[in-house]
Amino acid sequence: MTLNIKNKVEARERRHRRVRKNIFGTAQRPRLSVFRSNKHIYAQLIDDTTGKTLTTTSSLDQEYRQQNKKGSNSQAAATIGAALAKRAMSLNIKEVVFDRNGYLYHGRIKALADAARQAGLIF
Repeated sequence: MTLNIKNKVEARERRHRRVRKNIFGTAQRPRLSVFRSNKHIYAQLIDDTTGKTLTTTSSLDQEYRQQNKKGSNSQAAATIGAALAKRAMSLNIKEVVFDRNGYLYHGRIKALADAARQAGLIF
């Protein structure tokens, strides 16, 4: 059975709600939330106890844009994952809870997670 666009979005939102019931970020172990659009990828570390974003990075950041033009491929996601891990290490954050935001763990999401792990974050 094929899904139309509306049902794909609803299915992702349903997966996201289901997963978020069990995922909670703290100050010691924040939630690494990933959002991907057709053109860019965004990642942020969130402390759910206070509702604050600790750090964020995306393919729209100036330091990324100077090096790369495209923000929608796996290489871009890997660069963003490594940059986020570097920022997390500067905040003395070594462990995170990964929130894939309802997206399948494949392609850009997997590339971002693998790069963050290689840069030193523990999931």
